[in-house]
Amino acid sequence: MFKRIKSDIQCVFERDPAARNTFEVLTTYPGLHAILWYRAAHFLWNKRLKWLARFISTAARWFTGIEIHPACKIGERLFIDHGMGVVIGETAEIGDDCTLYHGVTLGGTTWQKGKRHPTLGDRVVVGAGAKVLGPITVGNDARIGSNAVVVKEVPEGRTVVGIPGRIVEPNKSETLKRREKMAEKIGFDAYGVKQDVTDPVEKAIYSLLDHIQVQDEKLEKMAQALHRLGGETIDMHLPKLDDVVLEPSDPEQAAHLKQSGQKHD
Repeated sequence: MFKRIKSDIQCVFERDPAARNTFEVLTTYPGLHAILWYRAAHFLWNKRLKWLARFISTAARWFTGIEIHPACKIGERLFIDHGMGVVIGETAEIGDDCTLYHGVTLGGTTWQKGKRHPTLGDRVVVGAGAKVLGPITVGNDARIGSNAVVVKEVPEGRTVVGIPGRIVEPNKSETLKRREKMAEKIGFDAYGVKQDVTDPVEKAIYSLLDHIQVQDEKLEKMAQALHRLGGETIDMHLPKLDDVVLEPSDPEQAAHLKQSGQKHD
C-alpha cells in the first residue's frame, strides 16, 4: 500500500516540471490528493463498507473538484494534472502510468447495470476536456486530444481528436511511405512538426515554391543547352500571378495589409 502511494507521489515529479519537492506535492496537488482518497475509499469498498467509501469519495470531490467512484479500478502512477472537473465512473478501468488533464470524463452511455465505462490501457494520455464514453477500450500508449469525444475503440498507440473522435495517425502504407519520402525531399515534415515551426501549412507552401523554382531553373538551362546544340528556341510565356491574392492566416498580418492598402479577398 505504502509502496503504491510512494510511486503515486514520484510520478508527479516525472510528469510535472513545476513540482519542486515532496512537501509541496503532498500539500498542493489536488490530483494526488484525489488519488490518495481514492485508494482509501477503494479499500473500504472492497471490504463491503460501501457507504463509508462513497462518503469519502464525496468528501474528496468537495476538496479537490475530482470525482472518482470508489468501485473503479486504477493502476499505479496515475497522474491527474490540475484535476478540476475530472470524473471517473464506477466501472471505469485505468492502467499504469496514465495521465488525465482537467475536465476529463470517463463516463457511461447507458443506465443499464454492468460494464458501462471505458477501459484505458497503460500509458494513455487524455487531454483537457476530453470525454471518453461507454464500455470501450483505449489501447496502450494511445492519446486522446483535448475536448475530443470518443465513443469507439481506440487501437494501441494511436491518436484521436475531434467530435466525434477520429484517428489522425493511420498505419503507414507503401503509398504513405512514398509521400513521406517526397515530403522529406522537398523539406516538408509531414508529421514531424517541430516546436520552431509556427505554421506547418506555411512551411509546406514555401517548400513547394522553392522546389518549383529549382525546377524552373533546371528547365531553363536545359532549353538553353538544346538551343546551343541546334534545337529550336523554347519561348513559353507562363501565366501571370498578379491577380492571385492569398488570405493571410495571421490576423495581425491581415490588419497590416489593410493599412498598407493591399487588397485580399
